[in-house]
Amino acid sequence: GDRQMNAIEGRSLGYPAMAISLVGEECRHFDSAARVARVLVERLAHTPLPADTILNVNVPDVPFEALTGFESTRLGRRHRAEGVICSTDPRGRPIYWIGPAGSEADAGPGTDFHAVTHGRVSITPVQVDLTQYTGIDTVGRWLAGLGS
Repeated sequence: GDRQMNAIEGRSLGYPAMAISLVGEECRHFDSAARVARVLVERLAHTPLPADTILNVNVPDVPFEALTGFESTRLGRRHRAEGVICSTDPRGRPIYWIGPAGSEADAGPGTDFHAVTHGRVSITPVQVDLTQYTGIDTVGRWLAGLGS
């Protein structure tokens, strides 16, 4: 989302970057996310990561003392989100509500979903390069015969 795009922009400007989200229904423990951010910034200051690393951090919405640790994770996957809801505002102008995110489809051990569900801070290294390297040869064969 927006947090990740801001982190990518920071990284492109040469700054260490992370996107931090508080994960929960009501999001009451912003102080926990702030303390996690401080811990991670201090760690980055003393032990930098490679320059192309962007951290996607998900903090469970619990008191800081209730967190059960930090875990390096991969991104889980969700089912398709609900569609956009078209409506009209009180002045007759069209408005669009983005439907809620889909339910978790891949939330097993090693995922950000799993870590957060078990009270751990999820830290996923992400990258800007969206190339599907395993698909390059497949697309090359698919393009065969189309000319140079």
